[in-house]
Amino acid sequence: MGDHEEFLQIWQQHVSRPGSKKLLDWLDHKTDFFTAPASTRFHGACEGGLCMHSLNVYHALHDTFFTEGDSEETFAICALLHDLCKANYYKAGTRNVKNDVTGQWEKVPSYSVEDLFPYGHGEKSVFLIERFMKLRIEEAVAIRWHMGGFDDAARGGCFAISEAYDKYPLAVKLHIADLEATYLMEHRTSAVR
Repeated sequence: MGDHEEFLQIWQQHVSRPGSKKLLDWLDHKTDFFTAPASTRFHGACEGGLCMHSLNVYHALHDTFFTEGDSEETFAICALLHDLCKANYYKAGTRNVKNDVTGQWEKVPSYSVEDLFPYGHGEKSVFLIERFMKLRIEEAVAIRWHMGGFDDAARGGCFAISEAYDKYPLAVKLHIADLEATYLMEHRTSAVR
């Protein structure tokens, strides 16, 4: 089963919230979510990297933290959509790199950021999701702060992340799952040098 099919299977099995079908239709027909990279050159810098990353975060979150009484729907929404802000965000291209063996310049694939809606990272994902379906407070907070200390607001000295992690353990869990997916599960998954 491919990543797109696995994403759809998890979504259809666990997410039934009003607006979820319209959101999925938008993802499928109006965005590049299922073909976009997850980054410009680090983890998942390849076609389909964003979908792959979202699934890896889902599996890391669910396998490590899901316990009886937790919501399958909440876990699926948070993990699968935490990086929705990266849909229609990257532009494919090429750049010249010198081949170390031949000494010749070669065109290699590359990705660059083309942010047509510069609204932040986690907050942009929350905004885009809520155009279609309502998030619970813990879901919105978890998605908003999934970047942890890498978030620009946290690096700038904002203390809201600390309060968010204290009040909403799901936010901490999503951040940890994102780190595990990025640095352990997706190590060396970039097609870009």
